[in-house]
Amino acid sequence: MGNLQVTTRARRLPLRPLGVVAALGLALGAGALTGTGATATTGTAAPAAAAYESSPVGFASLNGGTTGGAGGTTVTVTTASQLTDYASRSGSFVIKVNGSISLSSMTKVTSNKTIIGVGTAGKITGYGLNVASAKNVIIRNLTFTGSADDAINVQYSTNVWIDHNDLSNAYDGLTDIKRASDYVTVSWNHYHNHDKTALLGHSDSNGSEDIGHLRVTYVHNWFDKTTQRHPRVRFGNPVHVFNNYYGAVTSYGVASTCNAGVFVEKNYFDNVANPTVIQTGDSPDGNLKADGNYLVGSGSVTTRNASSVASIPYSYSAESASSVKSTVTAGAGVGKI
Repeated sequence: MGNLQVTTRARRLPLRPLGVVAALGLALGAGALTGTGATATTGTAAPAAAAYESSPVGFASLNGGTTGGAGGTTVTVTTASQLTDYASRSGSFVIKVNGSISLSSMTKVTSNKTIIGVGTAGKITGYGLNVASAKNVIIRNLTFTGSADDAINVQYSTNVWIDHNDLSNAYDGLTDIKRASDYVTVSWNHYHNHDKTALLGHSDSNGSEDIGHLRVTYVHNWFDKTTQRHPRVRFGNPVHVFNNYYGAVTSYGVASTCNAGVFVEKNYFDNVANPTVIQTGDSPDGNLKADGNYLVGSGSVTTRNASSVASIPYSYSAESASSVKSTVTAGAGVGKI
């Protein structure tokens, strides 16, 4: 990307003593683009990513890749009993959800499954999906709303791709990833009407399981007037948060805690008072590196110990942050693949 000039309605937040705070208009240490008349150079722009990838970018592409139920039996389900049956079977299945299904409990998803909505018809209510002790799972193109627990819970699982879903109004989290889960990509999802949005690591006391795991990529997600946890990270290093659109998030964008290492790269923060924080709740501070983020009417980007954030181990192309809003709002959610 060449030099960009960005005019925003920026405001300054108090500096934190343990963080390196990117001052508005100067973008010190964080590579942010913000402030009236500010200019910054953030590297080479990539073309806008397509909204219909057939395979995941980021961590879910590693460790043998994530293919879900590809090569297995394809079935179409229209009832809760059918979905529960096929999702819990052994073997590879592509499970197409056609219509609205109301679950009476969290539904276990086993290894080698793709659960995908048909057009815009696939909808899950009542409860959500529990990817537990599984490997190689894809959840795509589904509307999740009104869960009495999580919308999607991932625990003790690897190689999971959560893509192009519409998620709102769960009792707890919309996409919670925890308990040593690893190699996960969360992409092109539309999050809205919710508080505790995307948790990564459930407890400050679970370091013995989680350290060395919880490596997740969040890319091209739309956080739409949600409150917090976009994501809220414990222990994972690196966690890669890039090319997401944060629209009027009301508490904070990304939180790094418990010595996690989070790279916040080329995201669009639109009227977000606290784009990043390095402490929340009772958790100890985490580490955070930032580069090339675009701030409109937002506070400053807080970083800490950027050199402690591990390098990203995969190849990827990040588009310039200024174009992320249009890309994500056009491509995120259901009915786009």
